[in-house]
This record gives sequence, structure tokens and C-alpha cells, in this order.
Amino acid sequence: SDRTYLKQCSRSFSSVMITGDSQVLRAAGEELADGLGHMTGNTIEMVAAPNRRGTVVAGTFGSSPLIDALLPDITAGTTGEEGFVIRSVRHRGRRITVIASDGERGVLYGAFRLLRVVGSRSSPDDISLFEKPATVLRLLNHWDNLDGSVERGYAGSSIWNWHLLPGYISPRYKDYARANASVGINGTVITNVNANALVLTPTYLRKVAAIADVMRPYGIRVYLTARFSAPSEAGGLPTSDPLDPQVVQWWRDKAAEIHDLVPDFGGFLVKANSEGQPGPHNYGRTHAEGANMLADAVAPYGGVVMWRAFVYD
Repeated sequence: SDRTYLKQCSRSFSSVMITGDSQVLRAAGEELADGLGHMTGNTIEMVAAPNRRGTVVAGTFGSSPLIDALLPDITAGTTGEEGFVIRSVRHRGRRITVIASDGERGVLYGAFRLLRVVGSRSSPDDISLFEKPATVLRLLNHWDNLDGSVERGYAGSSIWNWHLLPGYISPRYKDYARANASVGINGTVITNVNANALVLTPTYLRKVAAIADVMRPYGIRVYLTARFSAPSEAGGLPTSDPLDPQVVQWWRDKAAEIHDLVPDFGGFLVKANSEGQPGPHNYGRTHAEGANMLADAVAPYGGVVMWRAFVYD
């Protein structure tokens, strides 16, 4: 029965110990304490060491001798940055559920996975899970416009309130980040692929940075759509030819500017020479020349360029 199960969970989960301190690990600890507390009825304590009742110990390999002692058969490098191990163990007479990963995001994903285990009424004392994502980039692609409308949107206005950013941060942004992290989303393209060059101006980049600050503790990188003609539309250049040295330098400077504001900036999504959008064909250049010019700009910061493949022109 639910009562019997919750009583069992109450014995297994009374506290949370996070080995390490960072935005992502703190978020994992908050999710565990809040989620387990709501589901079991316990007041979940944050502790520095396992207690006599059940404790969830979560952290990265090497962050604590305890993690290594609890999982002696798992070596660093097994899970990757975003995979995780969850296992029920007994250690020195204590009931412990351990969540471990090579990376902090893996710990966060493991925290959400444990909450799903409890929510599905699986035995809290017999957990043995190993999961590792098969796809590196797991992104959402918004078609949201800067005026708050959503192209082909059917559920109201955009979640992003550009008018009030960066001064006002809607609580929905954190809810959005939590919901996406709970299913392993690690990136979001927050602007319409039919792009507006305005988002690359300093005023809007500060707004983008405010959104990215909310996403970061949940392992979500922010990406932007790039209008190919932005150097001439927003930068005052006479051309946006991808082989023009001034244009090449403009994009390099822009990537550096974005990185200064958003250190984990993911990169650009581009729709070029399709359905009226500008692109390298406007200047007699190939798609490879256009895409590689942008890729060279974001490469120093670990960014990527996603180049939309359907081309009509």
C-alpha cells in the first residue's frame, strides 16, 4: 500500500549529503531535499556525513573518499560527464543511497532519476542503476520572437519577457530549467530561427545573460539564432560577405562579447538562404564557407554551429 511504501521510504531517505559545492551540485541537493520531503513526508536534512537513518550521498568521483568507498567497483571515467550510477548500499551500519558521476550534471540527472524511482513506487532499498546519454546535444529549439510572439505557437506568448529583462527574472524561468533538466535537456535555443539581428546587440545580450544565469545551475547552455546579415544590419558594415575580413572579425568580436557575458554560451543556430532568410548565397559564397566562418568564431569557446539543412534558394 502507499502507506507501507512511504513508511519504507521514510526509513531510507531522511537526509542528503552533497560532496562538493557548486551551483549544479547545490541544485541537485535542493531537488533531492524538496522532492524526497514532499513524497515521504519527512523533513529532509542537509548533512555533512551520513546519519543512522537513510542518507542520500551524491557527488562526483574523486570529490570525497566516501564516494569511492561506497562504489569500489566503479572507476572514474565510467559514467562520463552526464551519466550516473545510483545504488543502494549499507556502509558501517548505515543505509545509504549513492548517486555518483564523473560530472556535476550527471549528479543532477541522477538526482532527478532517483525521484522518479521513488515516484514509481520502486523499492528504495534495492536500487542499482547505470545510465549514460547516447546523444551529446539534447536541445529545445524555440521559435520565440523578441516581441513576445511565437511563430507557429499555440499556447500563448513567449515565456521570455524581453521587455522586463534583465531587471525582472520571472520564476517561470527556473521552473523551465528544472523541468528540462529533469529529463536530461542540456541546451536551449531561445530565439526564432527566422532570426532578428537585434538579439546580438549589447542591450539584448545582457538580457540573454540573465536567462543564462538561471539556466546554468541546471546544466543548460543557452544558444542563439544568428541572422546571417547581422554585420550589416546591426554592425554598420557595408556587407555581410563571410569571406570579407571585416565581417570575419565582426563575428569573432561578437562571439568574444557573448562569451564574456555568457561563459558557457553554446553557439549559433542558423537558417540561411531558405524561405527568404539571408545567407552566404547572397554574396556568391557556399554554405560551407558561411558555416565555417561562424564556426571559427565560436570554436575558441567550445561553441558549435547548427546549420539548418533545408535550402530552397
